[in-house]
Amino acid sequence: MSDKKVYICLENGQVFEGRSFGAEGDITGELVFTTGMGGYIETLTDPSYYGQIVMQTFPLIGNYGFIDEDMESRGSFVSAYVVREYCEEPSNFRCCKTLEEFLKENNIVGVWGVDTRELTKIIREHGVMNAMITDNPENADLEKIKEYRVSDAVKSVSMMKPSMYPADEHKYNVVLIDYGTKGNIIRELNKRGCNVAVVPYDTGAEDILSLEPDGIMLSNGPGDPTENTEAIEELSKLTGKAPIFAICLGHQLLALSLGGETTKLKYGHRGVNQPVKNLETGRTFISSQNHGYAVVNESVEKIGGKISYVNANDGTCEGVDYPDLKAFSVQFHPEACSGPLDTKFIFDRFIDMMGGNE
Repeated sequence: MSDKKVYICLENGQVFEGRSFGAEGDITGELVFTTGMGGYIETLTDPSYYGQIVMQTFPLIGNYGFIDEDMESRGSFVSAYVVREYCEEPSNFRCCKTLEEFLKENNIVGVWGVDTRELTKIIREHGVMNAMITDNPENADLEKIKEYRVSDAVKSVSMMKPSMYPADEHKYNVVLIDYGTKGNIIRELNKRGCNVAVVPYDTGAEDILSLEPDGIMLSNGPGDPTENTEAIEELSKLTGKAPIFAICLGHQLLALSLGGETTKLKYGHRGVNQPVKNLETGRTFISSQNHGYAVVNESVEKIGGKISYVNANDGTCEGVDYPDLKAFSVQFHPEACSGPLDTKFIFDRFIDMMGGNE
């Protein structure tokens, strides 16, 4: 582990000193924080973090090393990774390599030894802000840092060619549109007897329907949902043609395809302890989330939807039912791995919508 000094330069002019680990170099991104004592492997390989500098609020990261089997995608799309304390001697029987080795393999700049609590407090008050990581703070151009925007996010993380993931006991055929999907979505569908055909984000509605799916799944993904105009247009041609279940970015895109609206949140919802309330039952679940945008509550009724879940902290939309279209969506991650597991039952609802288990 290096003692080389590096600096995190915030767009507001504040500078934090840390130490380098992983790859080296100057990098600019959107600085966000995420909570969770574990699950850093899943965080690093979640495509939804594309273009972002991810900071862990839990102080010790890397204690169980890196485990390839736990990856959620083909690699990592984060711009950089920031931790308070990095464990360079992991202890776990499944460990394949150290966290630093993974960062170097994926050319990800890492910073340790930073006061992550103070950084989190700044973001918490100011909202998400851009930052630059550099070994020379004189290189930081505040105007250029402020101008940074995450763009072409879905295009950058989606697979290029279709792939098939068969179930051990086949019951249903599901087309999963890959806007930046996590592997556990596929695994949860496979467990329930679904053969899953994963198709790129720009696949046409006609091509999807030609596969005669029993259901269509819209995945999570990164970036501003309104950027995906072509995908939204194709999605509008699918609604009402087959049962649809959407997660995270897919939830936002489904609303936009029907004429709804989205808005950027001040600091987003990221971590494994986000409470969501079911409006029908009044029950609150703990969920895993990773998003910076939300469907505007007031726009839901206008598009024939009904809000099913809200965030218990700020009241933002966390789920929508579209009864006339045989479709529903959630903002949180029911497939969450490494957890929490409270809302995995939502996958069963999708199965029932396609005809149940009989």
